[in-house]
Amino acid sequence: MPKSTRTASKLGKRARGTGLNNHTAYEPPEDWHAPQDVEDSADYRIVVQSAGPGYSHVVTERQIRRRLAQLPEWMLHPLHTIQLSRMTRKKRSFPCYGMQWGATLYLYPIEASLVEYFNRPPRPAEHNETRQFGGRWVQHSSSLWTLVWTETSIRNFYLNNILIHELGHLLDDRNTSYRDRERYAEWFAVEHGLRPSKRQRAARRRSGRP
Repeated sequence: MPKSTRTASKLGKRARGTGLNNHTAYEPPEDWHAPQDVEDSADYRIVVQSAGPGYSHVVTERQIRRRLAQLPEWMLHPLHTIQLSRMTRKKRSFPCYGMQWGATLYLYPIEASLVEYFNRPPRPAEHNETRQFGGRWVQHSSSLWTLVWTETSIRNFYLNNILIHELGHLLDDRNTSYRDRERYAEWFAVEHGLRPSKRQRAARRRSGRP
């Protein structure tokens, strides 16, 4: 069984939007990026760290900027930094696609093979969410499942789901409970990520473009 197999207790849904407030004292804090003292600005910077051995970043700075440029400019005003973070041994114990902390969004690398290992079947919501972006679940035994991506599908998942989900957390200045914040971020990702991406794919098919 691969060393990176995730247990259900550590996985959740390979957590997103949990925030550093939910990390324990034994988990390393992320790099803190102080917000810029600039009002009404859609400028933000992108910090790229090495992904780490066996891992790779699935989106580039250019792809991130092109995707966010499709959103209304006001949505980017609170955003200061996006960091493509390095995967470390301790971070592997709390696998995460993305996170929001302060005015920074963090995106994490995944296995370079684009195959993720789990010791339990996906929950219905997990299966449906990843399937909508092209992820494919495969059962190998009663205790081993894999989630298989292609370069295109994982890029779509990050740009139109993870990135937008974490931006939703940043823009949410009303909700305080974990459940309500997650509900808002999920809605935001569907409205501003999944649905627009589906419309774009449909338009490309009608025009005969790949």
